[in-house]
Amino acid sequence: MTENAKKTLPRLDESLLTHLPPFSQLERRQIRVILDQASSRRYDEGAHIFEEGEAAERFFMLLDGYVRVVRVTQTGEQVTALHIPSGQLLGIAKAIGRESYPATAVTATESIVLSWPMRLWDTFVADYDGFATETYKTVGHRVGELNTRIVELATQQVEQRVANALLRLINQTGRKVDDGIEIDFPITRQDLSELTATTLHTVSRLLSAWEKQGIVESKRKRIKVCDPHALVELSQL
Repeated sequence: MTENAKKTLPRLDESLLTHLPPFSQLERRQIRVILDQASSRRYDEGAHIFEEGEAAERFFMLLDGYVRVVRVTQTGEQVTALHIPSGQLLGIAKAIGRESYPATAVTATESIVLSWPMRLWDTFVADYDGFATETYKTVGHRVGELNTRIVELATQQVEQRVANALLRLINQTGRKVDDGIEIDFPITRQDLSELTATTLHTVSRLLSAWEKQGIVESKRKRIKVCDPHALVELSQL
């Protein structure tokens, strides 16, 4: 854990997990047992929950906030691979047969995170209905998203890739605001360039052009899509 992690939170109520898919089929007494075995922490924005290559000693549930999943290339460049919204498991190395974390998890906002020792993974899978099936659905969804991005990189122009990335983000984390849908966590143009394997200059040029057309608004680490239909059309050009 990093120094940015704040002290452990007070004892949490079972209702925090009852609506989350990995635990939604369980009785409250079972959820109490699960919570009593968990550690809970509040992280500041920009904190590292775990690091790529570290031994996977714990797995995590993001109760509130957003997390960026970051990889480092052989040349030392940081690449944002995924964004994970609240209500999802992360650091689930055991589910993909790994003993170390394949990426770094960085909080995109102040976040509240539960974690358990990895030695409990097999117990959860064996004892709790729905835990395994929902976990593997999550793995499948993330693999599917990464495969989609690989296809986009191979077949689409930069404009299409950036448009598709914005559409995915508002679909996953969008919040309705006046005149549009805002990505509900701070995101920079640099973040968007990493997600789409393009340069900061190109992303800035595209967003500036789309702002003039009334399609998006971008300022102070916030991006709002004002005309989703126009963005869909751009993604299909």
